[in-house]
Amino acid sequence: MSLTPQLLPYSLGENVTAFSTMRLGGVSMGNYAEFNINYYCGDNVANIEANRQSLCHLLGIDGHHLVYPHQVHGIEIRQIGTDFPTLPSLTKQKLLEGVDAVMTDVNGICIGVSTADCIPILLYDEQNHACCAVHAGWRGTMQRVVQHAIHAMQVAYHTRPADLQAVIGPGISLENFEVGDEVYEQFAKAGFPMDIIARRYEKWHIDLWECNRIQMTDLGISPQNTFISGICTYSEADRFFSARRLGINSGRIFTGIMMVS
Repeated sequence: MSLTPQLLPYSLGENVTAFSTMRLGGVSMGNYAEFNINYYCGDNVANIEANRQSLCHLLGIDGHHLVYPHQVHGIEIRQIGTDFPTLPSLTKQKLLEGVDAVMTDVNGICIGVSTADCIPILLYDEQNHACCAVHAGWRGTMQRVVQHAIHAMQVAYHTRPADLQAVIGPGISLENFEVGDEVYEQFAKAGFPMDIIARRYEKWHIDLWECNRIQMTDLGISPQNTFISGICTYSEADRFFSARRLGINSGRIFTGIMMVS
C-alpha cells in the first residue's frame, strides 16, 4: 500500500519547507493511525519506518536527513551540522537524547519535533540561513525553552530576533488545557502575566500559545512575523494527535522545517 502523508504547510519563503503532519496518509493502526513517525510512543516499528520512508520520499531526502530528538520537557538545544547524517546511529541517538529543540544552517536536513498537545514552534532566519524546531510543553514553556532556542541561534548563527519568522503549530488551546492549582502557581512564580495567559473555569486553564508568543515578542520577534495555526489538537483529535484525548499510547505530530537552497 502506497500512501502519501497529509501535511499542514506553512509559508516561510521559497527556499524553506515547513509543515506539521496530520493523522492521514500512513499505515499505523489504532490510536497511532494513520501517520506516526515517532519511535518513543509505543507504535509498531515496521509501521513507523514505513511512514518515515513516505515522508522522506515526499521531502526528497533519505532517512539520514530526517532529524528529531527524544524530548524530555527540558531546555536542551542541539545544533545539527553537516556531518550529522553520516554519524553512526548510536552516536546520533546519544546526541538527540534529552533534547527539546534542534537547529541547523545546513540545506537538505529536515529537523523537527514531536507533539500531541504540546506546542511545536518553528523559527526561520532567512538573513543568516538558519532554522530551529522547538518542543514547548507546559514545562518547557514555563522554562522559556523558545527564548533559550533564540539565544542559541544568536550565538551559533548571529541571528537577530527581528529577522526571525516564527510558527506556532497545532497544540492544545486554553479552553481545553485545564491545569491544577500547582501548575498555575508555577507559572505565576516564573513571572508570567497570569491575567493574560490564564482563565478560571471550574479549574485554571492556561494559554500556551500566548505564553510562547509573548516570550518571542519580548525578545524582539515581530508579531507580524509570528503565525499561530490556531488548531487545537484536543478539539481536532480526528486530524491531529492528542494525548489527552487518545492517551499517551498514541501517535505524535511531527512539525518540521528544511531549508532547500
